[in-house]
Amino acid sequence: MSTGRIIKGDACVTEGAAWLAEQDPRFASALNQTGPLPLRLRADGFAELLSAIVSQQVSVASARAIWTRMTEAGLDRPDSIVKAGEDDLRAVGLSRQKIRYSYALAEAGIDYDALRTAPTDEVIKTLTKVPGIGVWTAEIYAMFSLGRADVFAPGDLALQESARVLFDLPDRPKEKAFRQMAESWAPWRSVAARLLWAYYRVEKNREGIS
Repeated sequence: MSTGRIIKGDACVTEGAAWLAEQDPRFASALNQTGPLPLRLRADGFAELLSAIVSQQVSVASARAIWTRMTEAGLDRPDSIVKAGEDDLRAVGLSRQKIRYSYALAEAGIDYDALRTAPTDEVIKTLTKVPGIGVWTAEIYAMFSLGRADVFAPGDLALQESARVLFDLPDRPKEKAFRQMAESWAPWRSVAARLLWAYYRVEKNREGIS
């Protein structure tokens, strides 16, 4: 499996959205309601994954505050994490578990440059070997940090709820079934995810999705 199409700009997202709308009128309806979809590309590398670990199970505001303290202390590089004592990491707000995860990521020796051209399956496999990085985090990294056009995150609850509403399903699709459902959206599954997230926000504002 190759890297597939790489999303490099808004034109790629627009192309993918148009393809999805042509394949399924429900996507076309959703796109009419959401308007143009966001690019959402991010940086890749160690700091992006460390930030994802920091953000787990805390509010956006808390995660931002902790990450700000870490970057100000220079604790956003593998070498600085390895050299830092547990007291240093605890002082910036990391829990015992996240300290362990941070050390594991810093010591994993991931070749981030090589990931840019690695097959997506290999990217997911490499990242999920690191304690604290699950499949969802790895898929999001492939989607937004590496720009892969054909990655999906079926474990995402917002995507599940959005699909339930858009496709008039009786319940939120389970992860395995949702992954199978998304196969028909290849080679633009990352754009399908962007569309479903955007549609989720529209529906949440309109009807109050819980």
